[in-house]
Amino acid sequence: MQVYTHPACLAHETGPGHPERPGRLNSVLRALENAHPTIDWQQAPRASRGQLLRVHSEQQLEQVLEHPPVELTLLDADTVLSPGSAEAALHAAGAGIAAVNAVMTQRTERAFCAVRPPGHHATQNRAMGFCLFNNIAIAACHAIDVYGLERIAIADFDVHHGNGTQAIFEHEPRVLFASSHQWQLFPDSGARSETGCGNIFNDPLPEGSGSTVFRASWSERLLPAIRAFKPQLLLISAGFDAHARDPLAGLKLEANDYYWITRQLCEIADIYCSGRIISMLEGGYDLVALAESSVAHVDALCI
Repeated sequence: MQVYTHPACLAHETGPGHPERPGRLNSVLRALENAHPTIDWQQAPRASRGQLLRVHSEQQLEQVLEHPPVELTLLDADTVLSPGSAEAALHAAGAGIAAVNAVMTQRTERAFCAVRPPGHHATQNRAMGFCLFNNIAIAACHAIDVYGLERIAIADFDVHHGNGTQAIFEHEPRVLFASSHQWQLFPDSGARSETGCGNIFNDPLPEGSGSTVFRASWSERLLPAIRAFKPQLLLISAGFDAHARDPLAGLKLEANDYYWITRQLCEIADIYCSGRIISMLEGGYDLVALAESSVAHVDALCI
């Protein structure tokens, strides 16, 4: 089990009161260091321009990378560029690429990328929803292009729908996207009727849904879809903002629910993927809940 991170990810500043703040990553790193003192820490490299261009447009790269601001700049109401954002985004994307290389060359079976900014809202042409580049999509495209994989499953249990990931892959049959999320909530996407080319599986959950509803969603709809796909690699968008303590949403999960869903995904990976799982940190904005949930998630990955 490897954990990828980089100090540059702490230098992405978002301003006072912004929920996606450096303290999020600090809380995760401290919690993992205490819970897993012997874990294999890896420094995330920078993604190259060519690796980013597998997913994103030249215009988006220019917006994020070419002209670092001297002060905080809003790309939209929620998404911020700071002087350190470009370097943070490059290492966040590079973490997923390095993790793909590690699992595909059998240096590890499983990896968790403790990075920020998060990624699953970023589309091919637009940074949005706290996200600059779509880290998990970049990792998936690297696995396809470099290792020739034909079936990659992305499981997304962030409380917000991964609209960017869905949009990038909705016409790509080599990638399955399965998501549970609160309905309706930013970004107002993720209806069951959104099925892509038969590779998109959304299960929107009403506000107030707790453990029983969440586990039924995955047990009855989303996990069977992943199993039927027989993935060669399993990627996880690990957002922990469906936790009951989170201030930005209204689902009622606990840390043990993240342990449960992670174990379910590990069982699928053991059958179809030679154990290969890469997880990338997405949301989670209550620091206590985020720390507890991240530890539960990594506990389950380590078994």
